[in-house]
Amino acid sequence: MSGIKRYLIRKTLIYTLTFFLAVTIDFIIPRMMPGDPIGVLLSRFATLPEATKYLHGYFVQAFGLNKPLWEQYLSFWNAVLHGDLGVSIYYYPKPVTEILKAAIPYDLALLFPALVVSWFVGNWLGAIAGKNRKLDSYLMPVFYFLQASPYFWFAILLSYLFTFKLGWFPISGAYSYGIIPSLSWEFIKDYLYHWILPFLSLFMVQLGGWAIGMRNMIIYEVEADYIRYLEALGASERTLMKHAFKNAMLPQVTGLAIQLGLLVAGNVTVQIVFSYPGIGYVLMQGIMNQDYFLIQGAFLVIILTVLIANFTIDLLYALIDPRVRTSYTEEGA
Repeated sequence: MSGIKRYLIRKTLIYTLTFFLAVTIDFIIPRMMPGDPIGVLLSRFATLPEATKYLHGYFVQAFGLNKPLWEQYLSFWNAVLHGDLGVSIYYYPKPVTEILKAAIPYDLALLFPALVVSWFVGNWLGAIAGKNRKLDSYLMPVFYFLQASPYFWFAILLSYLFTFKLGWFPISGAYSYGIIPSLSWEFIKDYLYHWILPFLSLFMVQLGGWAIGMRNMIIYEVEADYIRYLEALGASERTLMKHAFKNAMLPQVTGLAIQLGLLVAGNVTVQIVFSYPGIGYVLMQGIMNQDYFLIQGAFLVIILTVLIANFTIDLLYALIDPRVRTSYTEEGA
């Protein structure tokens, strides 16, 4: 069996098991919350006590919450495998899939640019700092400050500065009231106007981490024996840095898998600060209203996003680093 095939089989088994455990936890956590989700639903309607009692029993049965927990768990898995995430309690009678479908485009438009742009810019700035000691002394405090900043704190800082003090950007939402989402230039321009602060909140914090990682790897690679050997052969500084940068990039590619999970978590808090209508904001609505099915659906999207992205990065790493394939070939020998 080839190294890459053995690698794929092992990774597939690991991610399948992780998915099973994560979805099981996704089912359990909402049901550990104190309170009555049906009571929260009925509190929005003005009804007589007798009618409330009848409706409470009706909704408990309709949502399947009267069944034993193990039966609810099996029904949950059956629904997930059929692409049915149930009906939202808070947004009743709207299906959870419809709510998530409306939120996912906003997440993709925020997460993907923040991750990609911060990765490229952070690695570039980190490489510059790693080879220029004078510039490094000025850049590193900035990088450490950005990396240490919690996403929500940085989001609050940006909103205070650019919204309350300068009045340059709006404080909440993905677009202005009265504008209908469409592909028109009016909507796109208004959307970007609302998008810039949430994007900067994610981009700036991520940039600090990428820059520090690349800077440290460049310093390590420059001191490596193969660089000293090339230097003794008379290789130019550009050639030396090219080889150092190439080898320093491998851990940064691996870091994408780790940072994506942190970015998704940060995205949730940033969306709450800016009332940005992505999965994070939907998840907050579900938690505040004890909506089991909305919480499960939002977490499921986050789980799938992180696992698929991590699996893709693992495949990419196996393709660009022959040592991974070699190690699995030798393991099977």
